[in-house]
Amino acid sequence: MPGSAESQSIRLEIIGAKNVQVPSKRMPAGIYISINVDFRRRWKSAVRVLSSDKSVAWGDSVTLTQASPSLSVEIRASFELDRMLGNGEIIGKLQTSWDELLDHGDEPFELSFPPIGGVTPSLTLMAAVVHACDNQDNALFDSLVDCKIARETEAGYARYAEYITSKTVSHLNDALQHFQSVLGRCSVDHPDHAAALTNLAYARLLGYIRNELQDIDTTTSLFREALALRPQGHPNHTLSLYNLITALNWRHSKERTAVFIHECLQLCYKLLPLCPEGTYLRSIGVDSAVDYVTNKCNNLPIDASDEGIRLRRVVLELCPLGHQRRPGALTVLALALKARFRERGSIDDLEESIQLGREAVSLCPEGHSDRGKSHDLDEVISMNEEVLRLWPVGHKFRDFSLDNLGSALYTRFHKRGDVNYINRAVSFYREALTLRPPGHPHHDTTLNNLALALKTRYDKLHVIEDLNEAIDLYRESLRVRPLDHPERHRILINLSSVLCSRFTRIRQNEDVEEAIRLCQESLVVLPLLHPDRYFGLMWLQEAYLSRYQVQRNPPDLSLAVEHYRLASRHPTQGFPQRIIRAYNWTIKAEQLGDGSALEAYSTFFELLDAHLGTRSSTTSRREAAAAFHYARSLPVDAASCAIRSDNLRRAVELAEQGRGQQWSLASRLKTPVEELEAGYPHLARKFLELSKRVSNTAQGSAAITDRAAADQAATEYRRLTTQWDTAVADIRNLQAFSRFLLPPSYEDLQVAARTGPVIILIASKYSCSAIIVPTSGEPHNVALPSITLTDLEDLKDRFARAIPQASKMGLKQPRNDLIVLLRAVWDDIMLPVVNVLEHVLALKRQSRIWLCPTAAFTSIPLHAAHPFRTKADRSGKEPCLEDLYICSYTPTLSALIRSRQMMKKRRVPPSFVAVGQGQPSGGNGKELLAVDSELELVHKLVPATANRSTVSGDAATRAGALEALEQNTWVHLACHGKQDHQQPYDSHFVMKDAPLTLLDIMEKDIPHAEFAFLSACHTAVGDKETPDEVIHLAAGLQFSGFKSVIGTLWEVDDAVAKHVVEAFYEHMVKKLGDGEFMDCTKAAWALNRATHAVKTKVPLEQRMVFIHIGV
Repeated sequence: MPGSAESQSIRLEIIGAKNVQVPSKRMPAGIYISINVDFRRRWKSAVRVLSSDKSVAWGDSVTLTQASPSLSVEIRASFELDRMLGNGEIIGKLQTSWDELLDHGDEPFELSFPPIGGVTPSLTLMAAVVHACDNQDNALFDSLVDCKIARETEAGYARYAEYITSKTVSHLNDALQHFQSVLGRCSVDHPDHAAALTNLAYARLLGYIRNELQDIDTTTSLFREALALRPQGHPNHTLSLYNLITALNWRHSKERTAVFIHECLQLCYKLLPLCPEGTYLRSIGVDSAVDYVTNKCNNLPIDASDEGIRLRRVVLELCPLGHQRRPGALTVLALALKARFRERGSIDDLEESIQLGREAVSLCPEGHSDRGKSHDLDEVISMNEEVLRLWPVGHKFRDFSLDNLGSALYTRFHKRGDVNYINRAVSFYREALTLRPPGHPHHDTTLNNLALALKTRYDKLHVIEDLNEAIDLYRESLRVRPLDHPERHRILINLSSVLCSRFTRIRQNEDVEEAIRLCQESLVVLPLLHPDRYFGLMWLQEAYLSRYQVQRNPPDLSLAVEHYRLASRHPTQGFPQRIIRAYNWTIKAEQLGDGSALEAYSTFFELLDAHLGTRSSTTSRREAAAAFHYARSLPVDAASCAIRSDNLRRAVELAEQGRGQQWSLASRLKTPVEELEAGYPHLARKFLELSKRVSNTAQGSAAITDRAAADQAATEYRRLTTQWDTAVADIRNLQAFSRFLLPPSYEDLQVAARTGPVIILIASKYSCSAIIVPTSGEPHNVALPSITLTDLEDLKDRFARAIPQASKMGLKQPRNDLIVLLRAVWDDIMLPVVNVLEHVLALKRQSRIWLCPTAAFTSIPLHAAHPFRTKADRSGKEPCLEDLYICSYTPTLSALIRSRQMMKKRRVPPSFVAVGQGQPSGGNGKELLAVDSELELVHKLVPATANRSTVSGDAATRAGALEALEQNTWVHLACHGKQDHQQPYDSHFVMKDAPLTLLDIMEKDIPHAEFAFLSACHTAVGDKETPDEVIHLAAGLQFSGFKSVIGTLWEVDDAVAKHVVEAFYEHMVKKLGDGEFMDCTKAAWALNRATHAVKTKVPLEQRMVFIHIGV
């Protein structure tokens, strides 16, 4: 025990406090310590900010002298950070002695204060005796600077704290009187005026008068006045912001007016950066206030205005990653952007909406209510039915349940077509409408839901009463919506559609006249770029077309065509809707014999090309194209239309444009630009750099599995493609490059026939024919009157049955079924073509020809067409197609042109690799016993002038095979090949560890590659979904850079295939001089000779299986 402290100097260090709780529960500006030495002198520490764990740290110290044995220590709350009005609110007060303070030596110790609300505050100190010096008490001061104002303020604090504890109204009245009196003494220019305003406002806000709206408004005005006196930068600005937000939140809780929550939102946006994490104000006050504001904002109606979306962005900024309200904030911002997209048509809004929606879903765990159950509509219906049982007749929310259940059943009807679903939907909508009479806020919504359901049921059952009721409901909806209602145009369009349907049924001219007038009215009120103009144009077209089909008035057909044109080209409507409109245009133009059919086909292809161009990966483009599976015959139908219009040049252009979209979209990033480089190197470099970046982004996006990340990558892809489009537009502005990367003209495409005619075989439901593109001059049409599309489909199926049957036969057994089929191919298809080649074009025998089949023709072995007859003069057998000409195939004319262009770049020495995998792992096919011997044979036959290598066995992996393709000019592949008809880009060669897919190959750019022999199964078989795209392994190799490819149409027997392989390479090396290497342009001739040479060793179906593609 140290001696007496009398006349001693003692140094006190205030370290910190814990469990600090303000009795009145008012948010403090800070906490300070007051040490009262005697009745007239006290020392006050600095005001420090309270932490979220209700602790305070100081580190302040003072040296005091005192003759009396005792002193008091107080923990106080200050409501100002600078000049204090009074001494704040007492949190804890403790009487102690100097001796007790010195009893702990030099170690920190705690002083515990009386508990507040069950929590005991404590103060950590250190005390030590120090030498006395003059002027020791300069830290002490008389705190009663303005005694009357301070005493009255402290009395108000005390009575208010008592009220919070006891809820005795008289205490609150006393507190208010004290604070009102202080405000009266602090005039507007008084330095404590803002503090006095705040004290009075806070007591009013949390007192008994807070439920009166007028009182809350008066209180709020006090807080506003205080904030105005404490602008940004003022020490108490942050707390004043918080106080005003608290008042506005109270105001909103009593009257849910958006203006209050919008103001709160703006204030929260200013407040949050001013409140550091970990402070009491942030964690206890601000975060809960912001949470209230964000929650209420998320529940406000969707506002698609610029200001509404700006406010939604503010909400999102207040909800950082990890915030519980972030999924909701993301969702409502996404909905607002989607609504603005509908109004203005900006694709950026739609893209951002999708990204935000994806992020919102990703933040909600499985089972979270916000994720929804859209993946299982049956469960949605079941849940809504259960809700309906829980909300019986008379329940205040029953109308919502009825409407939701009706919507779910309506959606289920569209998925399954069961009329029971639409009947139930109508029934539930009817009941909901009885609970939402005129004047109800959702009356109009249910009117429209019921009308739409009735129209849908009419389309299914054709009960005229449904249509009449739908018309009445839409008329009622139109009556209750004012002329300036933002959604009125939609009711005009919907009413027009049902009137048009009734006109078609009962042919009352008044209906169609009104339908036309309503659509015209909707178009008048909509801005030119409003997305919904599309629907007005569409239904106006339907109305004119309906009237034409009844009255046969030619001007109506002209008007219908004009509105087909306007709707399909409306720039702010999404591509899918416009593509559908253009498709319908083609169908109607064909049915009615209208001259706009060719324009309709062209519009369809242009829109589909633009739509697919927005997709960032090869597979996503195919999926997008497959969505229009019903239109897959359009390329050949368009060509047929042009043929019937005697426009053969246009027929060639349309067949090429429609068939080659998958390849052209990918290959346009690999377009040779030598001519551009020569004259405009800057534009060429810019184009090539952007092409590379677009290609890299597309390839990278293909590997992304996370949907949000995939959407982000797709947005980046579209941003780059926009830049790419701009660069291309700059190039097209040059006169010599005006058609740069545009769909090729006939003159452009005729280059494909430079070394021999190309025969395009058109299989359309309208007509079947062949177009011969000669080396020069006009194309020739060869009608095929003996065969129809149905006949071709039957022929294709018969080949599919006959080939497997033939493969089970012995070598010497006659293939009678195949012979019959090949004779039909000769007589009905190839003989008319040969007649033109021989007698019109005077094409010499053994000349080269290229076959470019479409649709059902792609599955028929045209090159094997054979009469199997003896000549009329008995001088021998009639020649077959391969006796007459050297046949090759090409997927498209552009593919052949591109291969020829790439031939000019042959600058690397030849290298040859043989890749074989006869023992695939993982059950990926039977063992191929002849692979090793085939590789040895090929290695022996290929001249030593090539840098020869072999990759086989364990080395023939996916990576090993891909590297071999990249590093060599000639490749021979002996392995299993598998065509994936559902996902053709997953078609693959079977390697030791993993498949080498078509997509793997397409993503490589191998300009030095020349020739590939694919001694594997199914390497040149197309895609069932998009047959005119000819998406197969051989075409993929050609796309990646191989100019000449030999592929297979069906399963290869490796035991006999080696005979064809041996004969092929023997012919390839014939007449080679010393140091010379094989020429890939002779591959078609070598294959032709090889199949003739092995007739006695290889059965017919195994000779037919090999085809040549390319130069």
